[in-house]
Amino acid sequence: MNAVNTTQKSTPVRKLTSSGVCLALCMLLPFLTGQVPQVGAALSPMHIPVLLCGFIAGPYYAAVVGFIAPLLRFMLFGMPPLMPIGTAMCFELAVYGLVAGLLYKALPKKIGFIYASLVGAMLLGRVVWGIARWALSGVTGISFTFELFMAGAFINAIPGIVLHIVLIPVIVVALKKAGFLLE
Repeated sequence: MNAVNTTQKSTPVRKLTSSGVCLALCMLLPFLTGQVPQVGAALSPMHIPVLLCGFIAGPYYAAVVGFIAPLLRFMLFGMPPLMPIGTAMCFELAVYGLVAGLLYKALPKKIGFIYASLVGAMLLGRVVWGIARWALSGVTGISFTFELFMAGAFINAIPGIVLHIVLIPVIVVALKKAGFLLE
């Protein structure tokens, strides 16, 4: 058996293990950023491992991690509140992971396309978050306007957007150079 066959056979195990690590990071990172009250939540710490999971494990594993992370974190720690924030995050993070993984898989593996995959996932995820919040407003009776969408998805999220755009491509390139990313 040559090295290629061994790697191919271990791919599902590597993807599942990587997904588990990313899910664990979704539980841990909010504790670290929560120590900075002014910007802790705005850094969107759960988004980082989900986006990375899209690059590392692929779109479908990352979509599952993204969807269950807010639910699991709510069950374990009571945060984020399940309605409407946590529920909307489930859809947002699932799209983050799915789109990041799909775009990374489809595009050339060059730095510019890593950024394209990341930005595409972030934009689509935020749109889905807005749609989910709007749909949940009918269920919860909590108003959700276009102004609230813009504030929540973009204006208040600027620290997280900047962090993700700076940090994630660096990590992806480092993992690629280390031979950890499966092409």
